[in-house]
Amino acid sequence: MGNPLVYCGTAGIMPKSCAMMGQQKPQDLVLLVGGRTGRDGIHGVTFASEQLTDESTDISFTAVQIGNPIVEKKVLDTVLKARDKKLFSRITDCGGGGLSSAAGEMGENTGVNIYLDRVPLKYAGLSYEEIWISESQERMVLAVPPENKEEILEVFASENVEATIIGEFTNDKRLRLFYNDTEVANLEMAFIHNGRPQSRLKAIWQKPHHPEAGFEAPASLNQDLLKTLGAYNVASKEWVIRQYDHEVQGSSVLKPLVGKNNDGPGDAAILRPVLGSKKGIIVSCGINPSYGDIDPYWMAASAIDESLRQIIAVGGNLERVALLDNFSWGDTGNEETLGALVRACQACYDLATVYQTPFISGKDSLNNEFYYQGKTTTIPHTLLISAIAVMEDSERAVTMDFKEAGNYIYIVGETFNELGGSEYYKAHGFLGNGVPRVRPQQALETMTRLSQATDNKLVRACHDLSDGGLGVALAEMAFSGELGAEIDLAAIPLGEEIVRDDFILFSESNSRFLVEVAPQHQEAFEMALADSPFSLIGSINSGDKLVIKGYNKEVINLPISELKEAWQKPLRW
Repeated sequence: MGNPLVYCGTAGIMPKSCAMMGQQKPQDLVLLVGGRTGRDGIHGVTFASEQLTDESTDISFTAVQIGNPIVEKKVLDTVLKARDKKLFSRITDCGGGGLSSAAGEMGENTGVNIYLDRVPLKYAGLSYEEIWISESQERMVLAVPPENKEEILEVFASENVEATIIGEFTNDKRLRLFYNDTEVANLEMAFIHNGRPQSRLKAIWQKPHHPEAGFEAPASLNQDLLKTLGAYNVASKEWVIRQYDHEVQGSSVLKPLVGKNNDGPGDAAILRPVLGSKKGIIVSCGINPSYGDIDPYWMAASAIDESLRQIIAVGGNLERVALLDNFSWGDTGNEETLGALVRACQACYDLATVYQTPFISGKDSLNNEFYYQGKTTTIPHTLLISAIAVMEDSERAVTMDFKEAGNYIYIVGETFNELGGSEYYKAHGFLGNGVPRVRPQQALETMTRLSQATDNKLVRACHDLSDGGLGVALAEMAFSGELGAEIDLAAIPLGEEIVRDDFILFSESNSRFLVEVAPQHQEAFEMALADSPFSLIGSINSGDKLVIKGYNKEVINLPISELKEAWQKPLRW
């Protein structure tokens, strides 16, 4: 309530020829394009990294940028025209720090002179300092060779986009700022970029201990499955998805919602950026802050594993995958909070090197704390991992809904007694200590074999196991395909002894998948997965119930309509 966080991301494509762009030359002009500069957004990045209090609303209004999407669209269109004409040699946006970071970063290897009185303003009265650090939106900075000056100004003028030359790059590796012919700053680039000594901080992490689950396994797990499906972290997010257009330009191959009625939970999205090509991109995410309350290392590892197995689940592979980290943390001036961050970062390194999935970008938001009435509330240690993969043939995409009665249901991957931070434990009032871990080398081999089986058209449906474990994944596949299923928990491959049906059903162990396979492909599928842990655990039928047998008795017997209602009802739009 005090410190809500919303993650946003974007991806784009560009001509290969633009990959050579990136370094200006001395005497290139500094061209400021787009919106005018105002006081909105001053200290926006600084504000975003400070603790929030009950006074933050009153003091933050100047830190928030005022957007203008019409201006931004015109800027985007004209920048692309200028790009295609090769009229500029380098470009960056005015983000955090405004011109100070944009021009300061671009001029690191050359030097730059900026004339702040030339910057177009929204209104009079700004000081040169405010002009320099304002984070007003819709502004881009371009390096333009002098011989292209007139032509590039004509391109922007054709769409009534304001474009102003505010300086030039030099060869003295200094930052010089001028205002009304007066020099107001003169600094060495080396000092700006490398003059501040690296901070040395102390980080501490001690493994916490939480009460273990102290309840007996229920005789029937019907109500537990319904309750877990209705948990806010599991329940349908259709009310959000339907409010936004995920069909812009008609490039979606696999949408957020899939299944017979297009309302089942897809594992990842697949887009086809070039409509005339079969090649697509897969976008997926992994997140579970509850694991961070037990061990931030395994929270980060689990988020990476989840994002990657979602790529596999929709028919992709790990040959060309890149990751983005999105950290949201408390006050890292606190030694224990910093220690948790260090552990999460170490997991990112360890997992990325095994999976061979580089981190290409990311975002950190620190000091996410809220002070109110004498009490400081800190957000949970949170890491969102976003993954993007190239899919050579998007027509081979696979959805998670059951397809046909008579087909077999396999589970791929081992199940461990790992319910710490799980939705099942939360429903019973516990956090636990057995946080799900990742065995990356084994997981990589399993994912590779499963992706090959999918590529060979041996897989009809696939769904990764995450929040809610096997029970939730089975229910989602059944009600999304409007088909029943019968499952035997005794057939589940275990990584360790588990004597309780509920722990097997709701464990959130990583690197696991449910796979639908047609009988005629059984032998080929099992050969493809021969060296990985997998098992045939049941079959699909034309009925309307999900039936799950435990070691000694039936533990689940529910109509799929009731399962779907439990999943949709909490956030029905």
